[in-house]
Amino acid sequence: MATETPPPSKTQARLPSTEEFVAVQESAEFGELRRSYRSFAFPLTVAFIAWYLLYVLLSNYAGDFMGTKLFGNINVAFVLGVAQFVTTFLIAWWYSRHAAAKLDPKAEAIKSRMEGGA
Repeated sequence: MATETPPPSKTQARLPSTEEFVAVQESAEFGELRRSYRSFAFPLTVAFIAWYLLYVLLSNYAGDFMGTKLFGNINVAFVLGVAQFVTTFLIAWWYSRHAAAKLDPKAEAIKSRMEGGA
């Protein structure tokens, strides 16, 4: 089984006009795509920034709490620091699933219509 992608097509894709771009930007379909992206990305971004700032503030102003040993030489600061990395990767994974399921099909439909001139 070949895993290589086919070579790019030698035919040049049609470039849409400025009016076509404006028409698509004002369309309900594009508005739905933008809403779908924003309703996922913005709340998650705000939540992650709040979580990160909580970690920074606790590190600066709650040293005794952050220094509390949980087991062995593992303290609260270490656990929360590792949790920062874990949540970063989880958010990236979750976004990629969301984009593949909800955003990419809508964007591809708009793109193919724009390039195809339909």
